Amino acid sequence: MQRLICYSWYSVQCRHCQVDVRKDLRELSLDKANPTALPTKMGRPKAILFLVITATLWSSGGLLIKSVHANPLAIAGVRSAIAAVLMLLVLGKPKITGSWAQIGGSVSYAATVILFVAATKYTTAANAILLQYTAPIYIAFLGTWLLHEKTKPSDWLTIIIVIIGMVLFFLDHLSTKGIFGNTLGVLSGISFAFLHIFMRMQKDGSPWESAFLGNILTAVVGLPFLFQSWPNATGWFYLSILGTVQLGVSYILYAKAIKHATALEAVLILILEPILNPVWVFLFLGEAPGPWALVGGIIVLAAITLRNVLAALPTLSSSPSPTSKGG
Repeated sequence: MQRLICYSWYSVQCRHCQVDVRKDLRELSLDKANPTALPTKMGRPKAILFLVITATLWSSGGLLIKSVHANPLAIAGVRSAIAAVLMLLVLGKPKITGSWAQIGGSVSYAATVILFVAATKYTTAANAILLQYTAPIYIAFLGTWLLHEKTKPSDWLTIIIVIIGMVLFFLDHLSTKGIFGNTLGVLSGISFAFLHIFMRMQKDGSPWESAFLGNILTAVVGLPFLFQSWPNATGWFYLSILGTVQLGVSYILYAKAIKHATALEAVLILILEPILNPVWVFLFLGEAPGPWALVGGIIVLAAITLRNVLAALPTLSSSPSPTSKGG
């Protein structure tokens, strides 16, 4: 019996959408002479779309996590365990190579999740989010050395504008207190940067295994805390959404996109996550963001949009027009 349920962009095989993620994820058409170039088959718009969807799914985490009454590490563990199972069901048997990039990606993944959760306990959520998204700065420095992806002056300008926008966005909630928590936030930003770098290193392979192994590590660390505060039925419902959609599907899309976008480009687009988070809170809880948050959000969105538009112009201008093909 053919499966009739369609989960839009992530169904294993849907007769309506004709999408096969298992096959699509492993296909690669990179230009070997220019590893950083976007392949023709994937296309820049599709890579950016996957990253925007990833950021949107990630942004729902704050609202969903607030709906689960359990230890934060337990939530992280259950969410990652469910995501790991989903990855196995959708993508099949993982190829564990044990490479430095694969292991480094999995450790960075688990470290990012655990450090961020811990940071939110010892400092404000705004501080934790802002410090985690200092990752573009580290990638701008390390990407040139480790990935041979040059950081252009326009990239540095975008980073500066985005950081300013983020500061304005969280201005009403930032605090100088909680040195230990802020230190954990800085470390989460560094591990988040290395996650993108290690995933990008696997652009010629299949980077989703790093996310899979990272989920396993996070589950091992977090699940023991589940026995301290067992969620109720409603909590388990939200945990299932967190594990499947918010984390599982998002990292399947991210693993596909990171093979066709530079690490810096990916992390700059993913900064949409904390900007979109208050949107869900406003829509479902009625908590409106303050004026500084609106100004900061507009600055971040404008900077990211402008950068991607300007980056696409050379590609558009070099494309042959229909009338130039002769005849």
